[in-house]
Amino acid sequence: MAANLNGRSIAFLAAPEGTEQIELTDPWAAVEKAGGTPQLISTSSGDIQGFNHLDKGDTFPVDATVDQVSAADFSALVLPGGVANPDLLRTNERAVAFVKEFFDSGKPVAAICHAPWTLVEADSVRGRRLTSYPSLKTDIRNAGGDWVDEKVVRDTNGPNILITSRKPDDLPAFDNTVLEEFAR
Repeated sequence: MAANLNGRSIAFLAAPEGTEQIELTDPWAAVEKAGGTPQLISTSSGDIQGFNHLDKGDTFPVDATVDQVSAADFSALVLPGGVANPDLLRTNERAVAFVKEFFDSGKPVAAICHAPWTLVEADSVRGRRLTSYPSLKTDIRNAGGDWVDEKVVRDTNGPNILITSRKPDDLPAFDNTVLEEFAR
């Protein structure tokens, strides 16, 4: 049976540049196909610049900024990766606070590739089992997380469900787990 998100609003948080495009567009399309309403949230209005690894990709219109919304406006949060994207987000106080609101309110969060850097900054990995791009392993462990090398990890050891994946190759497993959890 396919997951049905019944129009639930899902926040996708991305910095103005540096988001790995496929890690935004693939889960976005999965959410739409499952009947959800994805919304692109950023630290500034206008468009964000997607990237295909180090090459510029497409631009995407921002629906709202982190100053205009709160976790209460959404059912769940997706954090796409890319190296620069989470690095920029973790230096923005309001973006970090927005992410932390999802944990504080018990709402599911999904992060792929380098996105857990933002979770580290939000002090949201302590005591949690998660995965990421391998270069974040030490950062996650230093922040109290239990880093594992798996395609997708669904952690329930906290106030909310945390779903993480390592890289674009893991997107099919990531998307399936995201839809299962977001449909609950």
